[in-house]
Order: sequence, then structure tokens, then C-alpha cells
Amino acid sequence: MITVSMTANTIKVRGHAGYAPQGQDIVCAGVTALTQTLVESLETLTSNEIKYDMSPGRVDIEIMNPDEDAQLLTDSFLVGIEMIVDEFPEHIRVEISNDLGL
Repeated sequence: MITVSMTANTIKVRGHAGYAPQGQDIVCAGVTALTQTLVESLETLTSNEIKYDMSPGRVDIEIMNPDEDAQLLTDSFLVGIEMIVDEFPEHIRVEISNDLGL
């Protein structure tokens, strides 16, 4: 199972979906695409400083002093992740910190 944990300035993605064999797992591919797009968007479309570390089955993103642009991008990321959760609830879950106000 993939777990996506979010706070006001961090996003952590852990695990593998186990939906299909490696290289064929559409759940993992969808989460990976959204996560990589978020990192690249934060770096190229905003002035936010970020730190991130990606490895198979693990991503850590920290946004230093997130502004409105960063919030919009992370909200968009969450919309995409929630769409995957709706379709594959047994393979992915989201944990949102209370400080996000969602």
C-alpha cells in the first residue's frame, strides 16, 4: 500500500501499491507522475525553496515557507491523489495533518 502523508509544508510518500507487477502497476505510475510533477512545478513555477529526496518507494518533500503558489500546487497534487484513492482505495491512503485545514 502507498501512504501519502501531508502537513502544511511536507509531503511524504511511502510504499508500493501492489496493484500489479513492477513496471505494470498503474497506481504506482500515477502517484509517481503526480509526485514528480509536483516537485518540478514547485522548482520551476514558483520561487519557493524546496528540499526533496526520491528513491523507489519513498519520497520526502519539504517546502520552506510555502506561499500561495506552493499551496495551489500542493492542493492540485492532493486532488490528483484523492482521485487515485477513489479508484483504488485498497492500494493507497492519504493522511492529512490538521494544520492543513482540509
